[in-house]
This record gives sequence, C-alpha cells and structure tokens, in this order.
Amino acid sequence: MTANPGADSEVGRLRTVLLHRPGAELQRLTPRNNDSLLFDGIPWVSRAQEEHDAFASALRERDVEVLYLMDLLTECLAASESAREHAIRHATASLHLGDTLRHHFKAWMGELDAPGLAGAITAGVRNDEVRGGFGLVTSLLDPHDFLIDPLPNLLFTRDSSVWLRDRVAVTSLAMPARARETKLTELIYTFHPRFEGVAQVHGPDREHVEGGDVLLLAPGVIAVGAGERTTPAGVERFARQVLVEGLAHTVLAVPIAQERATMHLDTVCTMVDVDAMVMYPKVADSLRAYALTCAETHEDEAEIELSVADSEPFLVAAAKAMGIDTLRQIYTGLDPVTAEREQWDDGNNTLAIAPRVAVAYERNVETNQRLTDAGIDVVAISGAELGSGRGGPRCMSCPILREPLAQA
Repeated sequence: MTANPGADSEVGRLRTVLLHRPGAELQRLTPRNNDSLLFDGIPWVSRAQEEHDAFASALRERDVEVLYLMDLLTECLAASESAREHAIRHATASLHLGDTLRHHFKAWMGELDAPGLAGAITAGVRNDEVRGGFGLVTSLLDPHDFLIDPLPNLLFTRDSSVWLRDRVAVTSLAMPARARETKLTELIYTFHPRFEGVAQVHGPDREHVEGGDVLLLAPGVIAVGAGERTTPAGVERFARQVLVEGLAHTVLAVPIAQERATMHLDTVCTMVDVDAMVMYPKVADSLRAYALTCAETHEDEAEIELSVADSEPFLVAAAKAMGIDTLRQIYTGLDPVTAEREQWDDGNNTLAIAPRVAVAYERNVETNQRLTDAGIDVVAISGAELGSGRGGPRCMSCPILREPLAQA
C-alpha cells in the first residue's frame, strides 16, 4: 500500500475502496428466501455483475484502487490456519444442526481449499451439498434447505466497516440475515497482511451500529443515524469510543424515521462537497440532531461522561459542528412525487470520489440534473439490477483510503 489506510471525511479524494462483486450468493436467492434475506426481488445476476464491473471501472478511471472482499477473504484463508479456524467457528456457531451433522459439517468445511471455503461461507451451503454425516437432522431437512444461509448483502460493503482516520470500526449489523458479514470483515482486517497493525474499534459483538448510518461530515465531525438498524445504545457506545480516542470532537446523534425507505441515514442524505449534501426534501426540515461531546474522560469507557446538547435542526447542528455558516442542500427533486421516487431509487445515496465529484445511479435523472446545476460532476452508472437490494453507490463501497481534505 502506498499510503496508510484511513479517512476523515466523505469527500476527500478517494484512493482505495473495498467492493464486493455480486456472485454465487445472489444466485441463491429464491422467492422463498428473498424477503428474509432482505431483497425486494430476484436480481438478474449476470446483469448485476456487468453493472458492478462498470462501477468499478468508473472508479479505476479516476485513479481509485479497487479491492475486492472475496479476494482479500480468500487470501486470508490461504495464508492463515487461524483465519480458517476463525471462519469455520463463526460460520457454524449459531447453527442448530445436532451433534452428528455439526461434527461432520465442520470436518467437511475444514477439508475445503481457500476458494472453496470462502465460497461456502458467503454463498451458503445446502443440505444436499454435504456428503456424509447422515443422521436424524440430515434426514428430516429438505435436501435444498440451507445449512448456512447465503450472504447476498455482502454487496453493500459500507455497512460492515467504517474507516475513522487511521482506524477501522467493525460494525454490528442488526438484521439476523446480515450478522455474519461483520465477522468476515473482522477476519479480513485481523488477518490480512495489508491491514497489519491497524487498530479496530467497536466490533460485531457490541450494540448495533451500521456503516450506512455513519457520515463523516468533516474532519472531527461524525453524524450517526439512529433508526431501524442503528440503535440509540449503539450511537452512544460508538460516540464514547470515537470521542475518547480523539477520532472526532463532535458526534451528532440523528434520529431517523423507522420506515422501509429510510433504513439508514445515507438513504436520505450524503455529502457531495465539503459544504454540500444531496438531501431528500421530505426530511430536510424534520431531521434533528443531538450534539455529543466528551465532558470528562475516565479509565473505564463506561464511566466516560458525555455532554448531550439540546436537540437542534440537523442542518443547523451540522454546520455549527463543522465550523461553517451553512450546509448547502441539493434536493432529490422539488416535486414531491419525483423526490419520493428518486429517493426510493437511491438518489440520495451518492459516493463522492472527490469534492464536487460523485457517483450516482443514472436513472435518477432529476436529482442528477440538480447536482450538475449545483456544480457537481456526476459520474452516472447503471443500477437496474444492483438496486434490487435497496442500495446505491455509497452503500456498495467502503472507502479505505481518502486523502485529507487539505490535500484533496
């Protein structure tokens, strides 16, 4: 790596990003399981791969290094026996298989090579794919039942980790269908030589915090949405850590409506410049924020005293914490129907490559025009199939290295 990983904003020039190319895990979605695995429909996988490849190419054309989650995972499993043990242990920890099948299944997984093991723990394993270990459980399960469920939401790498300056926060995902994702992310950051010596904060066993709810508004200022996925306790735990460790001076706790279309904070607003964000107009005036600062430190993290300011309009609190007069808003359409449609189609979920340069889905025509009119260079990509899991360019990307804004 040419520079140490880290990020202190949403818009510093992007240098390295972690993606997950859609794969076999999406081919495991069926009408029976897509709802429980959090997908609205059954994606056309080959088209989703084409769209994702175009997304990655657009980033590379702008000098962004693209890392793939599956490559890093396979490299860890090939190089480290400890990583293999970690992967198998966490993949099977919550399974109710009975002693006979459990013993055989773990042994079966232990015999897989690195690519095979990476595939098993991400794409899932069906009952009929494991030979031997016959017993009552195997006999009573349908041959096509999954012993390990697939992880189709791996596509959204933003949720399972967030880089905070030179450290990485491994998050804790709320939905059972996604809980194992952060274990894989933790494995990569723990065992891959590329991340040797990187300190981790938070962790998958702590209160729920998801990366889609974490916005690095400016160096030292972090907004965290509290709603369907990130809990108030998760915000508090996260704030304690980042404030005490000097990763931020202010954390804004932002309650968001627990609606399907607004599952994360980044489904209603994302940064596109140092002082501008694209925002869903329906929530612009109703979003509130509580500014958290560290009032008093203590050796025991749980005893750290947080100062909680009175609730303020989110945009006011954000500008105040960022030290600017106002935070510019670029709406996803002024017409309420258009705005609602484009918000649903991830019009607010943009990925900034640099100040005033952002990746967005091409189908959000009005939002993209408004961004262009505001001086933002829009890198438009297709997302007809990628969007079936309800996520945009920001959801599909975890920035690992951004230049500090002073160098952007």
